[in-house]
Amino acid sequence: MDIDIARVLVAFAVLLLSLTFHEAAHAWSADRLGDPTARLLGRVSLNPAVHVDPIGTVAFPLIAMITGLPIIGWAKPVPVNPINLRSHWKQKFMLIAAAGPVSNLLLASASAIVVRVLGFESASGPVFQFFVGMVVINVLLAVFNMVPVPPLDGGNVLAGLLPGRGSDVIDMIRPYGFLIIYGLLLSGILFSIVSPIQEAIVDWLL
Repeated sequence: MDIDIARVLVAFAVLLLSLTFHEAAHAWSADRLGDPTARLLGRVSLNPAVHVDPIGTVAFPLIAMITGLPIIGWAKPVPVNPINLRSHWKQKFMLIAAAGPVSNLLLASASAIVVRVLGFESASGPVFQFFVGMVVINVLLAVFNMVPVPPLDGGNVLAGLLPGRGSDVIDMIRPYGFLIIYGLLLSGILFSIVSPIQEAIVDWLL
């Protein structure tokens, strides 16, 4: 099997940077809203080393990039203690959850500007490919994470938006969230939902 090492390294760098921004945004917003837990653990940082999960950030993505499978990756979750958020903690938790996908969309938008500045005549260059990858991967992370199933960010945002009983339902399915996500992933339903939205946003940005 021929492996394009340069392509794999560029894709991995893009994913690592994107996941780092995502988790740092969660940590920063939690600290700003009153919970210092992540800050005390050194998670309010753009240093990838403090966010890396050996399986989700390294092993799974590299296997996917080498084999051509869809890229699935994650970093270490940022811990949030709702007690520290005090009043309106559900709404604050919702804002903390939303900060990750929002950071990815901001990063994708900034990268799209760089792509336009470089010009599409530079399409074969590694710098151009890096920033195109930043657009594609960051939009994918934002859309995927906003799927309204806990523990994804979208599930936590939905829990903050719904009134009492609706929020309780989200909390009830939370222990089974990963099973639901894997079921949607293996059935192909997840990407049938995520892909059209991702493609529409990427087309609009580029």
